[in-house]
Amino acid sequence: MKKKVYGRNLSRERDSRRALFRSLMRALILNGKIQTSPAKAKAVQPDVEKMINLAKRSSLSSKKQVYSFLGNDRLSASFVYEKIVPKFASKVSGFTRIVNLPQRVGDNSRMVRLEWSLEVEKYIPPTKKKNKSKPAEKGTVDKSKAEEKG
Repeated sequence: MKKKVYGRNLSRERDSRRALFRSLMRALILNGKIQTSPAKAKAVQPDVEKMINLAKRSSLSSKKQVYSFLGNDRLSASFVYEKIVPKFASKVSGFTRIVNLPQRVGDNSRMVRLEWSLEVEKYIPPTKKKNKSKPAEKGTVDKSKAEEKG
């Protein structure tokens, strides 16, 4: 008989539960909102609140802790410090909110949206510049390739 077990189990082992929480936190940071079950949202919400409070301190120790919260993901950690923390500089708590959504069509499961309480911009990945060289037209032979073969 298990007594005084802290936290939510979500029918997972410790490692898979930690991976789930990290992926939910990363998705919330990069997308601004996530759609999930109420149990998962309520389980990850305190961790997000703790992470933002840690990030607001901006000491070396807290930066390492935020980095470890996100599973050593530099992209998410830098986005937290650059975009999210300045938005919540004046707030002490209540960084996220849970909004009820209609039940899922497939299995009629309850769904919620976990989102930031203030408007935070979504992460936009940098676009890679492509070389815009003119492709050879069909039916023509490139001279350099013809000389190599010839």
